[in-house]
Amino acid sequence: MKRILTVLVILSSLALRMTASDPPPVIGLCIEAPAPEQLEQFLSFMENDLAAGGINTLVLRVDYQYEYESFPALRGNRPLSKAEVKRLVSTARKHHITLIPQINLLGHQSWAGTLNKLLEVFPEFDENPSVAMPGQYRWPNEDGLYCKSYCPLHPEVHEVVFALVDEIMEVFEAGAFHAGMDEVFYIGEAECPRCGGKDRSELFAGEVNRIRDHLAAGGKELWIWGDRLLDGRTTGLGMWEASENDTHRAIDMIRKDVVICDWHYERADPTAAYFALKGFRVVVCPHNRPEVTEAQLEMLEDFQMHSNDVLKPRYYGFMQTVWSPAGRFLDLYYGQNEDPERMGPVQSFREMVRFYRDAD
Repeated sequence: MKRILTVLVILSSLALRMTASDPPPVIGLCIEAPAPEQLEQFLSFMENDLAAGGINTLVLRVDYQYEYESFPALRGNRPLSKAEVKRLVSTARKHHITLIPQINLLGHQSWAGTLNKLLEVFPEFDENPSVAMPGQYRWPNEDGLYCKSYCPLHPEVHEVVFALVDEIMEVFEAGAFHAGMDEVFYIGEAECPRCGGKDRSELFAGEVNRIRDHLAAGGKELWIWGDRLLDGRTTGLGMWEASENDTHRAIDMIRKDVVICDWHYERADPTAAYFALKGFRVVVCPHNRPEVTEAQLEMLEDFQMHSNDVLKPRYYGFMQTVWSPAGRFLDLYYGQNEDPERMGPVQSFREMVRFYRDAD
């Protein structure tokens, strides 16, 4: 009861401070865009579960699963058509859900032993082409290969990626774009004739700002994951949830209107406060441990309750992340797959919905 009353006080305070032009706090879901054969079920999920659960923001990881017209060779194997995307847009608009498309930029240009479409079609963009994709992927490996990156200083890379960004923003009728940019392990590689020897924080910040400026020229907003802006050694967060390859100083170089999605999955680490104090709006992001999700929700509530009027709006909201295919998540969510080892994201999502529903 005490927590519910606290949330009511926070929401009342937020309501008093908001004007007609202020956005509501984010209550979101980040999930892979559905494949065409899953579209009907996903639309039903939006209609009957997201809307009813109070979800007002949906980040869809599209990547190359769209029928791009600017570079058709970059289409994935099961791309959504323009007409199918418009059905997602229509359903989201009907239920006042903000749609934000994502294409992974800079990092995550491969997965396991497979190149993603950008480096498959444009191998000249590879930051470290000497690292071959393995026949059988293992981690750790002597190449330090997790995911490939593109070279942010290649003179032609932005002509391609910005064409995709512009096209996906137009078809989704979106006001914000998520560029990913998490877990960038390859940056400023010595073998790169353009990046080798350069400051990695400056390289990372330069790419963030270039994407942000491109979007801002059209009145659009940039969202990114926040892990590369945290010092993994000083904080003890390590190389996954933070940076151990010297990109963390970029936090003082990137534009303050970039929205930071702050993900931690094993603990409720209080780094949202760090981002807010640095001047950024921050969205707290859990994954697959409902007890951690509950702790993160309570932590965010505490930050909001005990912050001044300058900091409060920077605690921008909360967003559940799902890293399995959309169809697998929905099968678990609706009980069509009862694999207890994969239920964590479903339970975490339900914890978020329950928390905000109880606060109403």
